[in-house]
Amino acid sequence: MEQHRRQRIDLTAEGYTAIYAIGDIHGCYDSLIEAERRIVEDAATIPGRKLLMLLGDYVDRGPRSNDVLQHLCEPSPAGFDRYILCGNHDDVFLKFLDDPRANSHWLEFGAVQTLASYGVDAEYLLLEEGRSIEEFGETVRQAVPRAHVELLRSLPIAIIIGPILFVHAGIRPGIPLAEQTDQDLIWIRDPFLSEGPQLPLLVVHGHTPGLQPDFGNNRIGIDTAAAMGGSLTVLKIADGRCTILTQVS
Repeated sequence: MEQHRRQRIDLTAEGYTAIYAIGDIHGCYDSLIEAERRIVEDAATIPGRKLLMLLGDYVDRGPRSNDVLQHLCEPSPAGFDRYILCGNHDDVFLKFLDDPRANSHWLEFGAVQTLASYGVDAEYLLLEEGRSIEEFGETVRQAVPRAHVELLRSLPIAIIIGPILFVHAGIRPGIPLAEQTDQDLIWIRDPFLSEGPQLPLLVVHGHTPGLQPDFGNNRIGIDTAAAMGGSLTVLKIADGRCTILTQVS
């Protein structure tokens, strides 16, 4: 049985007039700020309550993971509720902070850029100074603000609003949400990508990068490789329609 299972939240009764979902940010702070600006501008024409949904992977690969997490620790834009889902990179980063030796594979996930954003030179400390992984982990813990760690620890893993499920990676096809593990929801690719959810749900997800949004079988993937030469995609859901609001390079 999984320990510390992350929260799954049902917002079906909330009655949002528009939902904006942002794909995998991966340290691309400037793109996030521009995406939010465009969302706020678009939402100004829509009455009622609006929701901002972030689909996970805030750290690694891109240059400003520190700034992204700090921004997410601050209040959401005025007039919006905001939910911040957990991605696999966020989960592994937190696990490294808790137990560096057991989770040293995080260092191969684009973590060097994350560490640099906190002023930690991984190559110098590990290779030049020869610090042990435990010593290195303690240095990283001291560099990461407590608020960032608390944010990472608090992230829910799935949000459902009526027939729409928001999740980082996807689900095991045909398996009820209550029976999905956290591992499923933040790591899965196939068979979800090829088969879809096989449930009466539309799944909005990130995790699997492509240069364009992927409108698949009862699923919409909006990881468009922001930190790998692509863009940061915003999906808008309003009036029963799903459209791409913007892609920020």
